[in-house]
Amino acid sequence: MQQQMSVVTLGIDDVARSRRFYTEGFGWSPAFENDELVFYQMNGFVLGTWLRSAMAEDSARPAAGSSGFALAHNVASGDDVAPVIEQLIAAGGSLLRAAKAPPQGGLNGYVSDPDGHAWEIAFNPAWPISREGYVTFGT
Repeated sequence: MQQQMSVVTLGIDDVARSRRFYTEGFGWSPAFENDELVFYQMNGFVLGTWLRSAMAEDSARPAAGSSGFALAHNVASGDDVAPVIEQLIAAGGSLLRAAKAPPQGGLNGYVSDPDGHAWEIAFNPAWPISREGYVTFGT
């Protein structure tokens, strides 16, 4: 089987509030949207935000929280980490942890979107980012 992900879908409570976070905070443009969901075309996959109630019905499982994982947005330099965090907070996010230097180098901090999904904003000097936005795992 090919090693890939096609779509990551996050359960949300308010489409407009979530859309504001992703469009104003990250500056992303929706590829498709309706009253229940918004899809963003990413570099090689799609990020979806979908009303929790509709997602629970579709998947035949209870609507759940999202504390067991974090998504990451890598930036090209350490100087980019704090401004991205500030922009996300201004767009409705909440600071989870201010930027600091982890033991392996670089810089990272955490913000949650309005629905509690954690986003790590990170610069890792060992993980190059292509012009298309692809991150390559490095050591």
